[in-house]
Amino acid sequence: MTEQSDDHHALINDSATRNGSGKMNGNGNGGENGYSEQNIQILEGLEAVRVRPGMYIGATDQRGLHHLIYEVVDNSIDEVMAGFADTIVVTIHADSSVTIEDNGRGIPVEEHHQRPGLSTLEVVMTILHAGGKFGGGGYQISSGLHGVGVSVVNALSDWCQVDVKRDGILYRQRYERGIAVTPLLEVDPVEDDDTGTITSFLPDLTVMESRDYSFEVLAQRFREMAYLNRGLTIALYDERSDREATFYFEGGLVSFVRYLNKNRGRLQSRPVSTTREIDNVKVELAVQYNDSWTTTEFSFANGINTVDGGMHITGFRSALTRSLNDYARKMNFLKEKDSNLTGDDVRQGLTAVLSVKLPNPQFEAQTKAKLNNAEVRPIVEVVTADMLTKYLEETPSEAKFIIDKCLTSARAREAARAARELIHRNNALDTTLPGKLADCSEKHADRCELYLVEGDSAGGSAKQGRDRHFQAILPLRGKILNVERARLDKMLENQEIKNIITAI
Repeated sequence: MTEQSDDHHALINDSATRNGSGKMNGNGNGGENGYSEQNIQILEGLEAVRVRPGMYIGATDQRGLHHLIYEVVDNSIDEVMAGFADTIVVTIHADSSVTIEDNGRGIPVEEHHQRPGLSTLEVVMTILHAGGKFGGGGYQISSGLHGVGVSVVNALSDWCQVDVKRDGILYRQRYERGIAVTPLLEVDPVEDDDTGTITSFLPDLTVMESRDYSFEVLAQRFREMAYLNRGLTIALYDERSDREATFYFEGGLVSFVRYLNKNRGRLQSRPVSTTREIDNVKVELAVQYNDSWTTTEFSFANGINTVDGGMHITGFRSALTRSLNDYARKMNFLKEKDSNLTGDDVRQGLTAVLSVKLPNPQFEAQTKAKLNNAEVRPIVEVVTADMLTKYLEETPSEAKFIIDKCLTSARAREAARAARELIHRNNALDTTLPGKLADCSEKHADRCELYLVEGDSAGGSAKQGRDRHFQAILPLRGKILNVERARLDKMLENQEIKNIITAI
């Protein structure tokens, strides 16, 4: 039994009573019930990362393994976006260790003002939430915001070594499972203009499930980074298989869209694109329609692939739908009685790449899969609407192709809805089985088998060899529709597919 307290906010349990001081008396002694101060642990330093790695890298499988590389590369990308680097080299060694090298400014090595006796490099590598992206002036725009990236990589590695070229000296420090095992060493002199950071690490198999990197997955990620950062050269070398790939693109997002559409028929002569900055938010967008019925959307925030979208992609989709509806009504493609095109209607056959860069990104988690900055949505809406309105009015012939495709998608959507309703209604009201179905006597579906055979001849042979107690045979008339390339409404109109659905 519970009762509500006078303040209408707390629930009081009958078995716990208040003593004279007004404090609650619990149900038993903490030591006796197995829960006492001895059960409360404090994890120091990077211990928490090793105990709960998924909190920081998402998982300990191959996805998390790749995330370790991305965390280091993202720091190099921040140097690129700040204008201090233009080359990144990633090497997977034969022993499965990884090295990431850039030609940026190099991590500072001086004694840190908040941690006397420790170099800034050691602070960055061994202390969570230590970084140069908290508004200290090191970066105007960056992908990092928590200060945990490289320290997490360090914590989850058997060993990690960082070389820094800065102020004419090559510095080096080595770590094991997040702990420095050497002091900061001055190794060799280098040229004054030779700067950068070289980070090498070997993932710890007591935490990570494997060291099985995918060259293809990494190459795809680095290709995207090169498209997003004009003038960046990013190279990937895999000593395990002697594979390599180098990415450099001057065309930016337009080149990215062309790459994505290279095997598709295009409805536009070239991608339509724009770059614009509003209230310190820089928006880059490129879109192009093709003759397929699939949607290809990529969204990025400060160079991070936001695979789960966020406010920027929401703003883009909203403006796209509104702009095409406005144009369709203005040009009388949509009559007064017609319903508006939906978001799905206008995105079928669309390839779009959206990138935003902003000073204080708010990602949903350390894996940064979703952007939550609400102020970004209206900015992207304005940029998208202005770009599309101008394009549609200046290229009416291509605009007609796009609107016609959207209208076809809308008709297909309505036809598919009607077909689904018809089938559902028929299934509910009409229990007649397809005429050529040789049914079985068993009525429990989990004990039955249905064989689909091509033609009456094969159907006859199958019927002779079946066990009629639990095996049913449905002959089909020749080869049925290739559903891989067909729209849903066309699939549901096909008589043979209807027979299959009804039989099942």
